[in-house]
Amino acid sequence: MSDLYSKTYNPDVLNCLANLSNDEVFTPPEIANKILDMLPQKLFNDKNATFLDPACKSGVFLREIAKRLLVGLEKEIPDKQKRINHIFHKQLFGIAITEMTSLLSRRSVYCSKYPNGKYSISSFDDAEGNIRFKKINHTWDGEKCQYCGASKEQYDRDETLESHAYEFIHTIKPEEVFNMKFDVIIGNPPYQLSDGGYSASAMPIYHKFIQQAKKLQPRYLSMIIPSRWFSGGRSLDSFRDEMLNDDRIANIIDYSDSTDCFPGVDISGGVCYFLWSRDYKGLCDVTHIDKQGSSSVKRALNTYPIFIRSNTAIPIIDKIALNSKLYLSARVSSQRPFGFRTFARPTGTGDIVLRWNGGKGNIECKTITTGIELIDKYKVIVSRVVFEHAGRADAQGKKRIFSILEILQPKEICTETYIVVDYFDFEVEAINLKNYLATKFVRFLVSQIASSQMINKISFSFVPIQDFSEPWTDEKLYKKYKLTKGEIEFIESMIRPMELE
Repeated sequence: MSDLYSKTYNPDVLNCLANLSNDEVFTPPEIANKILDMLPQKLFNDKNATFLDPACKSGVFLREIAKRLLVGLEKEIPDKQKRINHIFHKQLFGIAITEMTSLLSRRSVYCSKYPNGKYSISSFDDAEGNIRFKKINHTWDGEKCQYCGASKEQYDRDETLESHAYEFIHTIKPEEVFNMKFDVIIGNPPYQLSDGGYSASAMPIYHKFIQQAKKLQPRYLSMIIPSRWFSGGRSLDSFRDEMLNDDRIANIIDYSDSTDCFPGVDISGGVCYFLWSRDYKGLCDVTHIDKQGSSSVKRALNTYPIFIRSNTAIPIIDKIALNSKLYLSARVSSQRPFGFRTFARPTGTGDIVLRWNGGKGNIECKTITTGIELIDKYKVIVSRVVFEHAGRADAQGKKRIFSILEILQPKEICTETYIVVDYFDFEVEAINLKNYLATKFVRFLVSQIASSQMINKISFSFVPIQDFSEPWTDEKLYKKYKLTKGEIEFIESMIRPMELE
């Protein structure tokens, strides 16, 4: 053992634990196996098939692949130790995301965190084996990393701390990491990194792992990621377009509630995993899972510019599209309708009333930087934060969606806690819009896009504009769009009543 320790670095495990990122969600073996089940099972009978996990955390994917290969190659390589050596040396490869996860992964796969030690089930010449970890630094371009967008203020840190500069996405040539081709790239990548913005805002990075993996042109690619890309999010618009127009995606399994996939872990908007097949071209088999159950339909992903996660909702949205040309997304304000940040507070003087999260107060008109044309209008506002924590439905599988729905009078404005859905000269029109937004019909349509905790312009992309000189009810809307009894029952089963003051 003395020779072993002279060849390896033995880190303090507590230091490693303290450096884990807050988005290092470990994959349960059950979910890892469901993802592996999507692959052609003949791969596990092929001694030449190669597998890469570019974001090893616990090593669960490589471990479960090894189990399948041990069975699948038994006839071709009868000697168990020779079979083990072949699998671990020639077929399984991983890139750990931190030093701690490299140790965990090697322990899971080789039964020893030191694969060159006597306790490893397959002997290697070094302490890494085929699960490597290379500590690298971010490449700063001003205040951001040019590869992942991480904040220099947050991650230009002491050498004893993890940099979270993940090797797989911090290179323009990912093929040079192992200098080999892979049949399957699979894993659960890190989801985001702080970008140094207000209130610890974060930049998504999981899509960068997918884009890097595609550069290697594997036969199959599968990853489990947040579902927020369905409707956008920071820096995800082009990624969404890329995914929706890629007819090589053969399967998507979508969980509305992340705790159904990762017990005890709330990921806003749920999670999904997919199978991308290099040689496939066709419709995608979409399975959506929520409190109501699951449904699977083969369909094109790019029918709409935003991915509709519910298969049952598509015929409803199709009917609306046949009878509508204008949608509320064209009327909804920007994120900061009057230029005031969330933390802005009334000064106590002036004839304009500022609505903020804690109440109302007066400010001077001269402090308003945008939305001046709305000041003297009746404005219908909703809170940007959805009612449901992390987008999760209640025990009956129903959602409310809007947390706050109110009318601002003339001379009243708001901070960015709210967005303005529309504005009017006459109060009756504002009242009719408010009641329209409270219908289950509208909130159901918003819920098809609200795949995170926040509501924005895009959230109203499927909500048609009505004549707001007249009132609207669910019954009136169901009749206008010729919804069937089954479609009405589906909407009613998904959305909670919303009482208005």
